[in-house]
Amino acid sequence: MQSVKVPTSRDYQEYLVNSLKEPERAAGYIAAILEESDPEPELLASALDDLAIALGGEGDREWVKDFRASDKSQAVYELATWLDSLGLKLSVTVKP
Repeated sequence: MQSVKVPTSRDYQEYLVNSLKEPERAAGYIAAILEESDPEPELLASALDDLAIALGGEGDREWVKDFRASDKSQAVYELATWLDSLGLKLSVTVKP
């Protein structure tokens, strides 16, 4: 009898990108990253790149590349922290 190797899991990146094609999951993904208690600016840029792959195009990936090259991720987390100090929360929702 011939042995057949059956994959037990899909490539994670492929799975992630496919799941982010659903706007509700994409919003939840970014919202979870913004809620990190010990934020990593590079993680935000990486997540935005995942979204650009799932929902955008090459121009969107270029935007993320520029975002990553600047200090904008840190500014987003600083905004979230400042809003939190005022009793507010930065969030991402699906556009109606």
